[in-house]
Amino acid sequence: MARPRTHVDERLDTPGLRRRSFLPKPKADPDRFGRFAEAFARSMGTATFLFWMTLFIAIWIAFNIVLARVHGTAPDPWPMMFLTLLLSLQASYASPLILLATNRQEARDRIAMENDRKQAAQSRADMDFLAREIANLRTRMGEMATRDFIRSELRSMLEELDQREAETAAVPPPGAKVGQRD
Repeated sequence: MARPRTHVDERLDTPGLRRRSFLPKPKADPDRFGRFAEAFARSMGTATFLFWMTLFIAIWIAFNIVLARVHGTAPDPWPMMFLTLLLSLQASYASPLILLATNRQEARDRIAMENDRKQAAQSRADMDFLAREIANLRTRMGEMATRDFIRSELRSMLEELDQREAETAAVPPPGAKVGQRD
């Protein structure tokens, strides 16, 4: 007995029953095919490819025109339907390969951008830490005696010692007679 359909069965985000396929799935390495697509897209985007494609088409057209004039018939007569078919076939394969290569490049760019974002966040955290450490050191340096301060303190102490020495030299020791010379 079939169960009644509900609104949940009609939702697109709910997986349905799996259907078995009788066709074998192709066993292709997606990375290998992706690398092939990228190489293909890179080669199609070059001036060399355009040169050779233009040369091929020019030779094809010239060959068919010459054969038509000489023999009266050519393998691909004037509307050149076979050449059109070849170019259409090349375009129909090139488009998905170029899109695949673009998608792979976009995925690499997304990963690189995420890594750059993480690196920038880490660099920002490091800079914030260093700024706090520098501010802490500056605060501590304000509390510490500087070299100039220590020098000025030492100079004042030396002057004080010189002054005491001068005072002790001017005052005779106890028990000595004033005015006597040795």
